[in-house]
Amino acid sequence: MENTLKPLRDGECVLDVLSPRSTPRPTVAGGVEDVYGEDRATEDQLVTPWTFSVASGYSLLRDPQYNKGLAFTEKERDAHYLRGLLPPTVSSQQLQGKKLMHNIRQYEVPLQKYTAMMDLQERNERLFYKLLIDNVEELLPIVYTPVVGEACQKYGSIFKRPQGLYISLKEKGKILEVLKNWPERSIQVIVVTDGERILGLGDLGCQGMGIPVGKLALYTALGGVRPSACLPVTIDVGTNNEKLLNDEFYIGLRQKRATGKEYYDLLHEFMSAVKQNYGEKVLVQFEDFANHNAFELLAKYGTTHLVFNDDIQGTAAVVLAGVVAALKLIGGTLPDHKFLFLGAGEAGTGIAELIALEISKQTKAPIEESRKQIWLVDSKGLIVSSRANSLQHFKKPWAHEHEPVGTLIEAVKVIKPTVLIGSSGVGKTFTKEVVEAMTANNKIPLILALSNPTSQSECTAEEAYTWSEGRAIFASGSPFDPVEYNGKTYYSGQSNNAYIFPGFGLGLVMSGAIRVHDDMLLAASEALANQVTEESYKKGMTYPPFTDIRKISANIAANVAAKAYELGLATHLPRPENLVKYAESCMYTPLYRNYR
Repeated sequence: MENTLKPLRDGECVLDVLSPRSTPRPTVAGGVEDVYGEDRATEDQLVTPWTFSVASGYSLLRDPQYNKGLAFTEKERDAHYLRGLLPPTVSSQQLQGKKLMHNIRQYEVPLQKYTAMMDLQERNERLFYKLLIDNVEELLPIVYTPVVGEACQKYGSIFKRPQGLYISLKEKGKILEVLKNWPERSIQVIVVTDGERILGLGDLGCQGMGIPVGKLALYTALGGVRPSACLPVTIDVGTNNEKLLNDEFYIGLRQKRATGKEYYDLLHEFMSAVKQNYGEKVLVQFEDFANHNAFELLAKYGTTHLVFNDDIQGTAAVVLAGVVAALKLIGGTLPDHKFLFLGAGEAGTGIAELIALEISKQTKAPIEESRKQIWLVDSKGLIVSSRANSLQHFKKPWAHEHEPVGTLIEAVKVIKPTVLIGSSGVGKTFTKEVVEAMTANNKIPLILALSNPTSQSECTAEEAYTWSEGRAIFASGSPFDPVEYNGKTYYSGQSNNAYIFPGFGLGLVMSGAIRVHDDMLLAASEALANQVTEESYKKGMTYPPFTDIRKISANIAANVAAKAYELGLATHLPRPENLVKYAESCMYTPLYRNYR
């Protein structure tokens, strides 16, 4: 990706920050300072529930960071003036979780489950994360895709209390002051969106806040980044969604989107204020920005800030991991395969570039040569050299010599790919004819339908297995249930970014990294692919089960941190001897603590 972003950076590279003039002085603290002592203490040690003062009584029950509900002990109820404010029963965290899961399962509408989980997060933070960690496969689709998409669409109606910072054009010139309004000071990860391209749902404006909130919940539950170190941000520059502008419950600016200089000036003020307020090592994750802004922002700030675009880089890393793991099932090496993409936006070109980088690394060939094995189809057909003058800059590296091809099915028949990847955001585009053509060309076709939410998936698992007569290896962006076909049960993998970004972010934070480099993405992919077990392969799955996600994240974090140290981009010195154990020791655990 460095190669495609360099022209936008006037030839600068991420590693150029290591010049003698710009190398930061090493610090011992790295990026994992435990401000509140919540991780240094053992589970048996007492901690003080500080807010601005010691929380007690009614205020303690209203503080989600320290509230334990009925789990406050008799001694704690006396010490913190809770007598009479709670029923007499003392419950365990385990019993509380059992009761809540029972209640959540009673809801038949997924959005009700989402609302119940968000309500829990707002009143009892540790129980929320305990529930999410212990029931990750069941609750992940609720707090994130696909249900979070519907939640964003209806965010104005279900909005109860703010869960992050809203920075609009009204705050221009005052963004640093706005950041200081946030109660936490030691922020390590910021997820920011401008709401212009939420999943496959388009422009949802200010209501895109559900995405940063959901992503950061996963940073904590899956990657172990402390909740107090996470900050969700929505940049509101308006919306072009007429339905929202006419909705009386819409919570954002009622104007058309700002563009050009006005837009980029606001973003620049935000990025400058973030570094000024939180320092060099705060990770800023760009989320669901439209193509025309996503690449510009990543190129502009990749050499000056610690930035990561999950749609471009995170998606690429998780898909590469799935493809590498699938080689055990479909045979051959990565350079042996030919790839065809439907979709040439952030996700498609990001995945393609990382695959090309890995092929280049394995073959020692120039990346320009590796790209020739990868073809992309956009809304106008196959991207070929005769279209070069009309292409956006991020599509140009994929314009190969070939006669024009107008449709996906024609491209499948002519290019004869072994791997078909969908990142178009348009549902039902992998038709029966397309899947049958892939099956005709390959003994075991690899089909990845990555678009979210489920309604936008290029095809379903049932369609992929049925139309390929059970021969396809299939993975998707949103989860699908197992499929019965000809007496056999088929299990599809979920190519979910949640495999990558929590561990990736933890690796950056714990090493005190100051920049993101492509080699770190390859390291994350390698770590994820190595976690796929024989049991998963026997089921035809190319990703490990989410039940092991904390272990997976620790291994990804260790691999990413190791690469940061190797590249000289880490500032947490000296380097820990065992990075996996160090990653595990840095992870937030949501068990209740005993109060003095």
